[in-house]
Amino acid sequence: MATSHSSPPVPRPSDGSDAVFRKERDSASRQYKLARSLPDVCPMEPTELRGLCEGPSVVADQHRWTVYNSKVNLPAALNDPRLAKRESDFFTKSWGLDFVETEVLPSIYLPNITEEHFTAYLQEMTQVTRKPCACFCTLNRICGSLCSNDHCYYPSSQREKTHESCKKIYPSKDEVTPGSSLTTNHDKSRAELEQVPKIFMRPDFALDDSATFNAVLPWTHFSVTGGKANRDIASSRLLQEKLSHYLDVVEVSIAHQISLRSEAFFHAMSSQHELQDRLCETAWAVAVLRERTAAMERVMVEGPLQALRLGLARNNCAKLHSKLKLMAAVHQTQPTVQLLLSTSEFVGALELITTTQEVLQQELQGVHSFRHLGSQLCEMEKLIDKMMIADFTTYARSDLGRPLEEDIQVLERDRLQSLVFGLLRQRKLDFLDIYDEEMIQAAKGIVKQCVVNMVSHIEEIDTEVVVKLADQMRLMTFPQWFDLLKSVFSSFILFLKRIKATLSVIRNVVLEVMDGNQRIRLAEAAAAAVGVGRASPEAPPSRDSELAYLTHEGMFISDAFSEPDQQLGGATPGPDSASGTTESSSSREQATPPLVRASGAVVNEDMMPTDLELGRVANNIQELLCTASDASHDRCVKFLMARAKDGSLERLSSSEFVCLSQEVENFVRETEQLCQRRSMSLRGALQSQANRFVHRFHEERKTKLSLLLDNERWKQAEVPTEFQDLVDSIADGRITLPEKKPAGPEERKPSEYLCVDGQKYAVVGTVLLLIRIFLEYCQCVNDIPSITTDMLTRLTDLLKHFNSRTCQLVLGAGALQVVGLKTITTKNLALASRCLQLVLHYIPIIRAHFETKLQPKQYNILRHFDHITKDYSDHIAEILAKLVAIMDSLFEKALSKYEVKAPMPSGCFRTLCKQLGKMHEAISDLLPEEQTQMLFLRINASFKLHLKRQLARLNVSNDGGPQHGLVMVDIAFYTGNVQALKSLEKLDLNLAEIWEQKR
Repeated sequence: MATSHSSPPVPRPSDGSDAVFRKERDSASRQYKLARSLPDVCPMEPTELRGLCEGPSVVADQHRWTVYNSKVNLPAALNDPRLAKRESDFFTKSWGLDFVETEVLPSIYLPNITEEHFTAYLQEMTQVTRKPCACFCTLNRICGSLCSNDHCYYPSSQREKTHESCKKIYPSKDEVTPGSSLTTNHDKSRAELEQVPKIFMRPDFALDDSATFNAVLPWTHFSVTGGKANRDIASSRLLQEKLSHYLDVVEVSIAHQISLRSEAFFHAMSSQHELQDRLCETAWAVAVLRERTAAMERVMVEGPLQALRLGLARNNCAKLHSKLKLMAAVHQTQPTVQLLLSTSEFVGALELITTTQEVLQQELQGVHSFRHLGSQLCEMEKLIDKMMIADFTTYARSDLGRPLEEDIQVLERDRLQSLVFGLLRQRKLDFLDIYDEEMIQAAKGIVKQCVVNMVSHIEEIDTEVVVKLADQMRLMTFPQWFDLLKSVFSSFILFLKRIKATLSVIRNVVLEVMDGNQRIRLAEAAAAAVGVGRASPEAPPSRDSELAYLTHEGMFISDAFSEPDQQLGGATPGPDSASGTTESSSSREQATPPLVRASGAVVNEDMMPTDLELGRVANNIQELLCTASDASHDRCVKFLMARAKDGSLERLSSSEFVCLSQEVENFVRETEQLCQRRSMSLRGALQSQANRFVHRFHEERKTKLSLLLDNERWKQAEVPTEFQDLVDSIADGRITLPEKKPAGPEERKPSEYLCVDGQKYAVVGTVLLLIRIFLEYCQCVNDIPSITTDMLTRLTDLLKHFNSRTCQLVLGAGALQVVGLKTITTKNLALASRCLQLVLHYIPIIRAHFETKLQPKQYNILRHFDHITKDYSDHIAEILAKLVAIMDSLFEKALSKYEVKAPMPSGCFRTLCKQLGKMHEAISDLLPEEQTQMLFLRINASFKLHLKRQLARLNVSNDGGPQHGLVMVDIAFYTGNVQALKSLEKLDLNLAEIWEQKR
């Protein structure tokens, strides 16, 4: 800090020693004197020499940085209270690591000061005598110390004497312990101040407060009675002395504090003179600056400002003219809207209303003559909404109610697009519900109209007697009803195609609006990216996106916007006038939303639905087409149920039901192609009827098979050629009923056997019909795949029924009572076995055919064929065992009476061989050779067992004796007879086993 106590050279007195020495204050010194440093009062003042003419210039220095622009001084930076600790390297922290501290060389501009420079001054000071100062330095007078005033000095000798006396009274700093005197005085003053009550030290101390007054002057100690007057006087004196003592203590403390701060106080007083001089200089500089500013205003400002005022007045007049033209255009809004509505231009009318409302809110806000126009336009907009909904309802009714003989072209496409666009603009997104309701009503009328048209061509049905349509349908024959069904299906297909065409137009409008919104967003993003920082103040505002609707008087609303710009474009405005656009115009241009043109109309984007809403509408359009398909299917289901109410569909033949199923399947397939969604209602109704048909179909075949079996006499039947052809087609892989061939000139005769894969099967007539029956089942599966599982279950039930009933009739001898057979012969058994073998041969073929019609997850149902195969195999084995059992009982009965005696061969063996011949004769033509050989091997084993037992009972052994010889003759006779039978020539009888082995 600069030393504030240094004094300038003392001026010489001009008129004697008694004159008071004062500073010179002439005008020259006031203008060119040295600027002194004021560290405590004005720390930001410069300390260099600078006159008024060298002061900061407002014009020249306005853009140059000076110290006056500084916001933070060095002490503030060093004493920053926000730092946790003071930075010791504040001046050196940015010097870097390569800094090397060196010795500072002495400046060549500063002289070397020695003691000789102060010799003359010291001599002069010792010779000068001055009087004491007349200033207010009471403490200096008392203590005799040097006054701090620059103009007064005590004589040197007097000052020395005073200094010596003070040294005696007050010890020096070296003799006293550092801080002891200061601490003692501080403790003493503090102790005295502590005697003063705290109430006097409170910041809110005020005697106006009654509590404070009573606390300072306790009147309770004073009494008005005469006896205590002397004591009260003493108390008041004591209180007065106490308060005086408190006052003295406080005054002494204040005086002590003033003495401690006297140096700064007098320094501030001396600085006030400097500050006053600077203020005078500043006032003079401000006056000069004001004169210059006034001259600049007269010369440079008033003329241009007048030009700006005239330009603004001209612009205001032009804008007023445009406002009046705009008002004239707005005034024609209502007639124009009525004109547009008369031609069903709903979108144009709505856009005109919206544009007019925007103009009223932005350009013509507050115009008294248009105060009711906004509400009138709102009412007109609501009316237009109702008109559009009513018009769309009328359109939907007329479109869906057209005769179905016409083509599928969209009715009045432009009208539909205009309606849809207007409804979308008004956010009336529920207009599809109206179309849905009309569509359902039209679907109901289609069936009714088809029935009426068909009944009118049938003379057998009297519509006056049979009034209900359902009853009229049930009176039709199946061909008539089937033709009606095809007519209904074709009508619904045309109906759905029309709906799809209409909904495609609606969907295209929705997608076009979505695409327009997307293009607008991309254009806005591109414009925002390109136009940042490139807006030209001289370019006129663009109004390409503003609306332009022609009124019936030929004026465009946008003309009112563009004409002022055209008028202003003829003049050459200055840079200020070019940017002088009114706030209303700029706000209108900013507030005007972007527009999109779709279907020949310009639409405000803010009024259009969002992309999410438009996407929902597009999805609803697809759902509406599916709803139309479902409604058509529902009406067809009711049509079928009306026919099936009396069981007519259940009584159909398989071919008729197949035709019905195929027609329904074709209709469902076409509707699925149109709607791209699977519909199950009609398929479900057909499946229900198919289940009933399958049940009736199965019961009829099962009943027919039972009747055939009950009437079967189990005799070999001739095989007609049609059945042989049927079997041959199965062998070729065609598991279907063959078409009936026309009778040829030479009819083939029936064959005795059925040839299947090179084998001959002797069969009964029931088995031939059974083959045809299970082919009918397969044919139904081919024609109606949906009933595959049901048909498979019913077919397996049918095969089980045939197996069980055959067992009851043949093995169980049920045919004796049912048909009236006398006995069940071996031929009957062999024939039954061969029939079962034929059915068993076709079971794997049937299984493979059904497997191709099933889904992989349904393959587990094929296990029923495995069970049937096992049942048939067991049944065949039981029949063969029965044949063996018949011969076994015969052997046991005959050989039990066998005796070894002449003549040979014995009668017993003759009887047995005769029975074996009859057995062979009965079965040899029925069973194949392999089965005949296997059967006779089992019969031979039974013969050997019984013969062995009888020989053991007769004690005949192969010892070569006479009895052994007789037995060998019988055995040779038996062997010769057996091997003489057909296909048994090489049969190994192995009769040596009849003899017991010797141990």
